[in-house]
Amino acid sequence: MDITLIGAPLDCGKTRAGCLMGPDAYRVAGIAETLRGLGHGVTDFGNVDPGQDWTMEGPDHLVHPGAVAAWTDALMRRGREIGGMPIFLGGDHALALGSVAGMAARAADRGRDLFVIWLDAHSDFHTPLTTDSGNLHGTPVAYFTGQDGFAGFPDLPHPVDLANICMMGLRSVDPGERDRLAATQARLHDMRGIDETGFAPPLRDFLAQVAAAGDVDLHVSLDVDFLDPSIAPAVGTTVPAGATFREAHLVMEMLSESGLVTSLDLVELNPALDERGRTARLMVELTASLLGKRVFDRPTRSFG
Repeated sequence: MDITLIGAPLDCGKTRAGCLMGPDAYRVAGIAETLRGLGHGVTDFGNVDPGQDWTMEGPDHLVHPGAVAAWTDALMRRGREIGGMPIFLGGDHALALGSVAGMAARAADRGRDLFVIWLDAHSDFHTPLTTDSGNLHGTPVAYFTGQDGFAGFPDLPHPVDLANICMMGLRSVDPGERDRLAATQARLHDMRGIDETGFAPPLRDFLAQVAAAGDVDLHVSLDVDFLDPSIAPAVGTTVPAGATFREAHLVMEMLSESGLVTSLDLVELNPALDERGRTARLMVELTASLLGKRVFDRPTRSFG
């Protein structure tokens, strides 16, 4: 597979800084070398330059809306023109306004629909008009599905159908988001449900839906807070009871075996909160599982 790494040091979707350093942390953790070791061709595009902030109007409490709009436009355009498999190295989850919109436009350019699997503690289905915090990293799903409230943001070429979205790992969803999502056909799997069934059955069902749709693209958006903070502390929005090491690798291995994944986000890594780079390395290992590495390929580690 031809893979392009796209650095998105976007750190304006929230008030707490630190995700600016995420792309370089993945590079230091060896993401390019790891994927080349699996036989893939890897090109590192470097970091996207969003240019000047856009002039925006809207609620006064929004955090850096002009910067988020500029990033959205830049990432949408960059992603749309990339062949092979783009991997967006974030950066906070506001980057998915642009990355997923770009992947939807790229899919449409090729006569395909886009499906999305959202691995996150949060549903990110607020709009600029519904968010209490003003943090726009909580809005990407609403944006790329074409919900109202994004006046002044880049035009959306091809909205993603909510019926094409599967969210897994949810455990911190605001009541308004929950009510709006419940009225859609999106597949919603919180950790209570996962505790009862495991990840495999609902993921298998969603992948069957994707496969049955024919010639389509599948985007994976992986937030660090999908994982339990005991194994992935480097995130500013930790929520207890996330996916374990083995559960996360199972999800990645099942996605790999499906042969359906065409693009990936790695988001919300805050290296300032990490412990000797352990979260960055784990995210790289999960990417390796998505791209062909299996659990029995992993060496024994000595801690003596």
